[in-house]
Amino acid sequence: MSERIVIEAEPREIIGKQTSRLRREGWIPGVIYGRETPKTVQMEQRALRRALRVVGTAHLADLSVGGATHTVLVREIQQHATRGDIIHVDFMEVDMKSKLRASAAIVGTGEAPPEADGLGVATILLREVEIECLPEDLVAEIEFDLGLIATPEDVVYVRDLVAPKGVEILADPDTVVASFEYTTIEETEEEEGFIEGEESAEDVEVISRGKKEEEDF
Repeated sequence: MSERIVIEAEPREIIGKQTSRLRREGWIPGVIYGRETPKTVQMEQRALRRALRVVGTAHLADLSVGGATHTVLVREIQQHATRGDIIHVDFMEVDMKSKLRASAAIVGTGEAPPEADGLGVATILLREVEIECLPEDLVAEIEFDLGLIATPEDVVYVRDLVAPKGVEILADPDTVVASFEYTTIEETEEEEGFIEGEESAEDVEVISRGKKEEEDF
């Protein structure tokens, strides 16, 4: 993201159970914490939703409150258990000169040659890793090439991941990220048997007799 999203907020005085009234009026309560005393804020519901679709929890945003701007990360989005409505948002104010820790998603690109040959599937076993970096170097995901699994025996480890400049991966280097799983003989036989069964005239007759008997009963 070249430019940070600006989220407009207002100071909030209503707290506790009374915040339900705010929500009915189209406002979402939130709190800023991290560098100073926590500040309670409120944001217009529709504008907040639009902003959160872009920044998520992995991008910096500028939270504008009463003429002051706070550079923040969205740390927690609380939603209603059944309706999915946003009911509260926690923001963490960051110091642009201090490193922070966050989670980055693991994303595989390309295709493993054994999978292309129809021998099985490459499976990603680790979905995210903890990273440390300056706020301006923060990334939402770390990609790796599934082509690293050149043979069915190859395994991708955390140590094989290439972190972007300024980002340190904190996970154990020996943690498995992805491996290959053969298509089992049993699965192949079951699939072939199912196809043969569909084409078998004898099996079709048996199914027909069963239905007829049930109708007679």
